[in-house]
Amino acid sequence: MSQNDQLFDLTIIGGGPTGLFTAFYGGMRQCTVKIIESLPQLGGQLAALYPEKFIYDIAGYPKIRAKELIHALKEQAFHFSPTVCLEERVRYIKKLDGHFEMITNKGVHFSKAIILTAGVGAFEPTRLDHPKTAIFEGKNLHYFVEDLNQFANQKVAIVGGGDSAVDWGLMLESISQEVHIIHRRDKFRAHEHSVENLRNSTINILTPYEVKDLIGNERIEKLVISTSKTQEEKILEVDAVIVNFGFKSSLGSIKEWGLEIEKGSIVVNSKMETSIPGIYAAGDITTYPGKVKLIAVGFGEAPTAVNNAKAYIDPEAKLQPGHSTSMNLEKPDFVTTR
Repeated sequence: MSQNDQLFDLTIIGGGPTGLFTAFYGGMRQCTVKIIESLPQLGGQLAALYPEKFIYDIAGYPKIRAKELIHALKEQAFHFSPTVCLEERVRYIKKLDGHFEMITNKGVHFSKAIILTAGVGAFEPTRLDHPKTAIFEGKNLHYFVEDLNQFANQKVAIVGGGDSAVDWGLMLESISQEVHIIHRRDKFRAHEHSVENLRNSTINILTPYEVKDLIGNERIEKLVISTSKTQEEKILEVDAVIVNFGFKSSLGSIKEWGLEIEKGSIVVNSKMETSIPGIYAAGDITTYPGKVKLIAVGFGEAPTAVNNAKAYIDPEAKLQPGHSTSMNLEKPDFVTTR
């Protein structure tokens, strides 16, 4: 029997932070685990979009870079050798007698239970609305940063006013020659502490300004910005422009699986059960009264989903597991099928 034909105990759809911790906890409960991830790598948005960004709300870490958090989560998850399928999207789910069939763009998978940890679903950046945008994308117009050092000693303009825009500015302050942050409103939509650090920094804060024009041939050489009220213009010489307007997300094919969905999120109960028995969910993809969308919350929901899925698979299994301190954890390598 091939790995695709194998019937797994748990299949986790989504390999972001919550998915990785779910895989680890599934191994703790002695389940066979498979992760199906649509991106070429594990880690979700943290790995794909913000590898250099600091994360501040993980218990036990005053701050930790996203890529370091993902590395630690992968090391933890691979204790129990989950099977990992990358660049694979689940298109349909069919409930059969006692298990599920999942049809992807690459094949068919089988599982006794499913845990959805797909975050906000498929995502893409909200692009700068300008006729020349396509010319400069992939050159010196960026929507995310893989390596901060690429901006060393450069004049960098960051466009946006949310947490990520402010965080990028603060992180680049000591690396780049100049950092400008451009926001169309006077108030930033970032955490108060981050905004306070921004205002106490050497970063050139330009509010309320918007990008009016991009000047350059193959690369942006100058940025023309203006105020919406007075149309006052400024011209900035730049080596790089980072646009952070957020990301558009979609549940994609998940919307067709018959799950109860509310405002783009999957409705779950206190057991992290969805409206389909045997399918559970955890992390940002879920909603319930009082839901808070933080990585830390997803980490807490993962064991709840796994323990209840374990009881669904095996009604004689204990819902409450033993403590990890009493277990002997080994660290085999993980398996990637594709």
